[in-house]
Amino acid sequence: MVLFWVALLAISILIYLLLDGFDLGVGMLSGAAKDEGHHSTMLATVAPVWDGNETWLVVTGVILWGAFPAVYAMLLSAFYIPVTVMLLGLILRGVAFEFRNRAHRSRWIWDLSFAAGSLAASFMQGAMVGALVRGLEFQNGQYAGGAFGWLSLFSALCGIGLCLGYALLGACWLVGKCDGLARKTARRLIPVLAIAVLGILVVVFLYALAEHLPILHRWIERPLLFIFPAIGAVAAFVLATSILRHDDRWPFHMVSLIFASAFGTLALSFWPYMIPFEITIDEAAAPHSSLAFMFWGEGLFVFPLLLLYLVIGYRVFRGKVGATPGHY
Repeated sequence: MVLFWVALLAISILIYLLLDGFDLGVGMLSGAAKDEGHHSTMLATVAPVWDGNETWLVVTGVILWGAFPAVYAMLLSAFYIPVTVMLLGLILRGVAFEFRNRAHRSRWIWDLSFAAGSLAASFMQGAMVGALVRGLEFQNGQYAGGAFGWLSLFSALCGIGLCLGYALLGACWLVGKCDGLARKTARRLIPVLAIAVLGILVVVFLYALAEHLPILHRWIERPLLFIFPAIGAVAAFVLATSILRHDDRWPFHMVSLIFASAFGTLALSFWPYMIPFEITIDEAAAPHSSLAFMFWGEGLFVFPLLLLYLVIGYRVFRGKVGATPGHY
C-alpha cells in the first residue's frame, strides 16, 4: 500500500508539472504578446485545458493529506507563505481569464494579472523545491525554521529556474498549437529560453557544490542516477535538431522528457525520504487501514477516471488553434 501511494503521488506531481507547467509558461509569455490577436491566440491554446490541469495539484494535496499526513503537516508549516502566494496566483489567473473576455477598457489589467499570477505560482513552486533540496529546519518532527526559513538564495535561484523552464515548455506548446505570428515568436524564444535554463542549472549546481548540500552525496552513492541526466541530454539534442528542422511536434515532447528526467533524478535522490533526511516514506505513511480505505476510492476509481478524462480531453482538443475572437 505504501509503495502504491508513493507511486501515485509521484505520477500526480509529474503530470501536474508537465500540464500546468506549459499552462503557466503560456501565461508568463502572454505578458509579452505584441497585440490583442497574438494574445488571444496564445490563450486559445490553453482555454480548454487550463482548469483541468490544475486538478492534478488538488490530487497531489489529497494524496499527501490522506496517505502521508505527517509530511503534509510538516511541509505546510514550513510553506504557509509560498503555498498561499501560489494559490493566490492560481486564483488570480482564473479570475483574469474569465474577466478579460468581458472587459474592454480594462482588458490590459486582466492580461497583466494573468501573467503576474502565472509568474507568482511558478516562482513559488520552484522556491519550495529549492528549499526542500537545501534542507529545512525541523526539531522533534516540528518545523522550526520561522516564517521565511524556506527563502534563501538557492531557493530563489530554483524559483527563477522553474519560471524559465515553464516558459520554455509553454513556448514549445505554442509552436505545436499555433500558426502565424504566435508560432514564429514562440519558435524564436525557444533557443533563448533553453540557453537560459541551462545557465541557471549550471549556477544552481555550482552553488550546491559550494554549499556542500547533502543531497549531492546521493549522486556519489547512486551512480545510476546519472542515467536521468543522460536521458535529458539526449532529449536536449533532439530538441535542438527539431528546432533547426522547424518541426512543430517534437519540441514539446522533448522538453517534457527533460522535465521528467529532472523529476526522476530529484525523486530518486530523495529516496527513501519524503522530506530529505528528516522523515522516511515508511515513517510518514498513514496506518494501513487508512491507505487501504483510500485505495478503494481514489486509487481504483477517482485516479483512473481523471486519467481517462485527461486523455479524452487532450484528444478532443488536439491540433492547431486559430485566431478566432471570442474563442472561450
